[in-house]
Formats: sequence, structure tokens, C-alpha cells
Amino acid sequence: MECPACGKALSEIQAGGIRVDVCRSGCGGIWFDWFELSKVDEPTEEVGAALLALSPPSATKPNSAQRRCPRCAGQPMQRHYFSVKRQVQVDECPACGGFWLDAGELVRIRSLFESEESAREAAQVLFAGLVEENFAGERGASQERLRRARRFAHFFRFLCPSYWIPGKQEWGSH
Repeated sequence: MECPACGKALSEIQAGGIRVDVCRSGCGGIWFDWFELSKVDEPTEEVGAALLALSPPSATKPNSAQRRCPRCAGQPMQRHYFSVKRQVQVDECPACGGFWLDAGELVRIRSLFESEESAREAAQVLFAGLVEENFAGERGASQERLRRARRFAHFFRFLCPSYWIPGKQEWGSH
């Protein structure tokens, strides 16, 4: 496989129970197949220790252009933040679910949260804050519209009792 960042050949290494592809002769990036990154993204996971010791052998700088997946022929990868803390951007292939990390990004990812549970809690707090902030005004406006609709319906109920509406009551539909 070819490195999506610098174009050099990737070499496969064993790290605990997973096999990853590393750009040893170039930029020092790491390719994780689907679900492999989740096995090394926490500081308590031993599998990641071998990968942390990797450093780029040269001063090869990765390109900043949109990258292509090394697994899927020509598939553009999507760049996004790894977590709700928005500190580390990663490249993910939408086709195969693989992740490309530039040199040093794994260290930064492992320092973001102590555990999966703390990452989940941070996401819930962020989402709750966004929902409250963005929808609090909308909730108030909806309540006001509901109040007005009920008053309007009540007004028509007073003007037009249900026994005057054909089909509502047997004796009123004649």
C-alpha cells in the first residue's frame, strides 16, 4: 500500500493483537483498518505502546491536500475531528472505515480521555449544551404558538358548538 500523505510505501507491523500499516520510510503516519483504532485510543490500552514509540525517520512533511484511502482504490477520505474536544483531526475512509493518523496524532488522541466512558460523558455534555442553547428559544416560540392555537380553537368552540357540526351528533346531522 502507498502512504496517502507522502506517497511512500507502507510497511505492516504487529502491535499487540492488531496489524497496522506504517509509513516508516516517510512521514511516520499510521493506517488503522476498521475498528483497530478503538483498540489503542485510550491511555490504559497496552496495544498502543509499541505504536507510540514510532517516529518518522526523515523530515518528510505530509501533504495537506485531500487524501485518498490506501485500501480503497482512489476513494477520497474525509477529514474530521476525532472527538468532541476538537483537538485532533483525522482522515477516515467512508468506504472501508479505516483511519489515517499523521505522526504524533496517536499520542494526542490517547491523551484526550482516560476511558471510553469519559469520552461518552463529554459527548453527552456537549450535545446537551448545544441542544439547550440552540433550541431553548425555539421551544419557547413553540409553546407560544400552541397557546395561541388553543385560544383560537376555544374561541371557535364557543361560536360553533359541536352539536351544530353535521355528523358530530346523531340529532344534529339531520
